[in-house]
Amino acid sequence: MTTELTYMDRAAGAMYGLFIGDALAMPVHWYYNTKALEKDYGHVKDFMKPRNPHPDSILWRSSYTPPKKSADILHDQSKYWGQRGIHYHQFLKAGENTLNLKLAGELLLLIKGQKRYSENEWLNRLVEYMTTPGLHNDTYIEEYLRHFFTQYAQGCDLTECGRKDENHIGGLSLMLPILLVFGQDRDYAQKTALSHLALTHDGPSMISGANIIAKIVLDVLNGTRLKDAIVAHFLNGTDGKSKLSFESLLEFPDGSVVGKHFSSACYMEHSIPATLYLAYKYAGKPEQGLIANTMCGGDNAGRGAVLGALLGAEGGFSCWPERWVSGLLKPPEIISMEMLG
Repeated sequence: MTTELTYMDRAAGAMYGLFIGDALAMPVHWYYNTKALEKDYGHVKDFMKPRNPHPDSILWRSSYTPPKKSADILHDQSKYWGQRGIHYHQFLKAGENTLNLKLAGELLLLIKGQKRYSENEWLNRLVEYMTTPGLHNDTYIEEYLRHFFTQYAQGCDLTECGRKDENHIGGLSLMLPILLVFGQDRDYAQKTALSHLALTHDGPSMISGANIIAKIVLDVLNGTRLKDAIVAHFLNGTDGKSKLSFESLLEFPDGSVVGKHFSSACYMEHSIPATLYLAYKYAGKPEQGLIANTMCGGDNAGRGAVLGALLGAEGGFSCWPERWVSGLLKPPEIISMEMLG
């Protein structure tokens, strides 16, 4: 056990890590060809602006037609859907976060200073944010939001609009703020975070992976070493599966482990072990860890948000380089300044 950092410092480190991990990976998000990633952006260690074309973009295969005008969530971005080579985040600036983290920021605003979380308040805020033009400038709207607002337009109760078969690690960024803000009340934090997640990302794979991450985050926030928490809640197979080990993988390049041994895609069965492998390898080396994750490509923004929270929870606020802290276009200052003040 380590005791030199306070809970508030760990929570602030995790909060910044959540946003930094996403922003660092944003320009090379969903590059599955890592050679193309390096050719287009080099070794990504600083926040960068995305640019077109994106060689691995499959935005042209995605579609969304709002059943009603009240469910329009693409707004002026709809004209880019169906085009090849369009970067998912083409209009974002260096240090800016993807839509998932902007929604996490909205959640932080909602629960700031509150003793309890209200799912009705959150759902109403989500609808207002997504249906109001100009509140964000991201081109890509993930499947879970398209499904949610299709159901919403058809008159479904807001609590029942979410998908029941979700399996994408990016959804975990939507539960992490609850864990970080309420984490000193562990039972309430975990129960509330999982319930909140299920509003948009329900499903057995999603909930199983979220439970593992929640337990690890809460342990580390309360002083457990990150490696020990990963061993206890993942590698020791407490869910009934065979015991695993990361030790035999440490000698291989990161791109071979995350990309070949584990897929670099978003699906939970690969993204959870990939993220926890990087957290295990780079515990105590948060800057190196987020750079390594970014260069592995795939859903590096989804993994990066979770990885940043894990590494920041162990290292505290001061573990992050000043260029990243000051470079975030919209940092989570509403929480961290209270925590550090």
